[in-house]
Amino acid sequence: MRNGGIPPGSAGVPPAPASATGAGGTPALPEPLLRVRALETGYAGVQVLWGVDLEVGAGESVALIGANGAGKTTLLRAIAGQLPSWAGRVELEGIDLGPLAAHRRVGRGLVMVPEGRQLFAGMTVRENLLMGAFSRSDDEQIGADLTRLEALFPQLAERRGQLAGHLSGGEQQMCAIGRALMSRPRVLLIDELSLGLAPVIVDRLIEAIAEIRRDGVTLLIVEQDVANALLMAERGYVMESGRITLAGPRDQLLADPRVRESFIGI
Repeated sequence: MRNGGIPPGSAGVPPAPASATGAGGTPALPEPLLRVRALETGYAGVQVLWGVDLEVGAGESVALIGANGAGKTTLLRAIAGQLPSWAGRVELEGIDLGPLAAHRRVGRGLVMVPEGRQLFAGMTVRENLLMGAFSRSDDEQIGADLTRLEALFPQLAERRGQLAGHLSGGEQQMCAIGRALMSRPRVLLIDELSLGLAPVIVDRLIEAIAEIRRDGVTLLIVEQDVANALLMAERGYVMESGRITLAGPRDQLLADPRVRESFIGI
């Protein structure tokens, strides 16, 4: 394991094979670890998602992009179990997670870093990080994971006794990611990684995401900056008005005139 990395769940998630190919020599996608099938949901009777299909292979990093109000956060909340599904399925390794509450999904290795961080402002950085390990009982490994996490984010080590509500925006995002990693996720959902943060902080977070990925954690990332989102991913999905309207490898999406005009401004 690389220094500063956080190990994946006890079952382990291997990196996506770099040289696998499918029919006709095209790259083969990893076997889906997370699969969303015909998912529909909304709020107070108002439908937001309409038959969404999405897959994330074991060890993959996948970006979900789209304009504000497209339904990206709603999709992540439904996957995480924070919002009930009206129709369709969310599967982890082929097992329907529909009956499981959000905290039970965390126990299965499906963890979300929410938009806006949502830290416990009156608790210290260390206490927030330990909250991420609420479902674990391996105290020795929890301590080791804290040490590795503080190597990944040295700012958190420097501020471990500081109240989370007094951190800068970038430090809060590091703490929110760290809290999620303390649960040893197999699949990590990240909603709006860079929202409101300075470019230098965003660059540091992107480096951390690459390190997390190298340690075998599977990623589904919502990010307002499409270029950054696709920089962190091999593949992406474009969402519009609650539907997936485009999907493909990173380079294909970056070259697509619809993506370049609508989201990159070219």
